[in-house]
Amino acid sequence: MTEMVEDFERQDFPRKDYMDGNAAAGMLSSVFSADVTSARGRCVNCGNEAVVAASRLYPDDHGMVLRCAVCESVLVRIVETDHSTCLDLRGLGFLEIFA
Repeated sequence: MTEMVEDFERQDFPRKDYMDGNAAAGMLSSVFSADVTSARGRCVNCGNEAVVAASRLYPDDHGMVLRCAVCESVLVRIVETDHSTCLDLRGLGFLEIFA
């Protein structure tokens, strides 16, 4: 996961080749039982509060990175391997998942 993180941190932002956060639904459903795209979170960098679907998804061969739509900071990193899924939520101050 370190290589992917470094690759995304080296790239110039804002980039135009992103998808909206709804595209993350499939990979997130392998970790959460609820629809996380409708969950609300807060960016630790700028304080923006929004649903996950409003974030910007940058897919990669190894996984995906969700960035804040306001400041472009990394909110979530997800990497899937043959044996596990690694989830990094450091960019979120909170994630409120609605039942």
